[in-house]
Amino acid sequence: MTDRTIALALTGASGMPYGLRLLECLIASGARVWLLYSQVAQIVARQELDLKLPTQPREAQRHFSKLYGARAGQLEVFGREDWFAPIASGSNPADAMAICPCSMGTLAAVAAGLANTLIERAADVMLKESRKLVLVPRETPLSAIHLENMLRLQRAGAIILPANPGFYHRPQSVAELVDFVVARVLDQLSVPHDLMQRWGAAPPEID
Repeated sequence: MTDRTIALALTGASGMPYGLRLLECLIASGARVWLLYSQVAQIVARQELDLKLPTQPREAQRHFSKLYGARAGQLEVFGREDWFAPIASGSNPADAMAICPCSMGTLAAVAAGLANTLIERAADVMLKESRKLVLVPRETPLSAIHLENMLRLQRAGAIILPANPGFYHRPQSVAELVDFVVARVLDQLSVPHDLMQRWGAAPPEID
């Protein structure tokens, strides 16, 4: 169990299974979670998972709390322009934040220091307060603009963690590929997990 507070933003990139699995794991770890998602994230969730993300924060809070077994007060969901949310101010930041999946539009906005939405403002707060910010983009191929924005963010202190699953653990399902990426994100957020065996923990099987 962890007592960390983690902000999680879902944006309009392909890869919604990563974001929702991350949410599930954060709640299971005991972390306090501040959740927010963009309008385009709702479209992606419908397209990829046939899932209708609730429009109203309170409805979303009830839905995900029940779905993932969150304890009372563990999960808070904020609207896209809820400027009174704690993550909008450096006086009350989360311990860490992940944007998963992270669209290239969101990545560009954060790289430019924009704060037109609560997601952008929360990310800006994390950078200025020197807190851990993890961005999980899922795009290919990458343009020079994408790469330059990523480099700019990395130099500003953000962690760029593309949704690139590995195969050395011999995954047998899509769920195991999702868990590979989510495990890497949890490591960066300093949230303990047992999603997969770590490299070197056991000798490899030789056929």
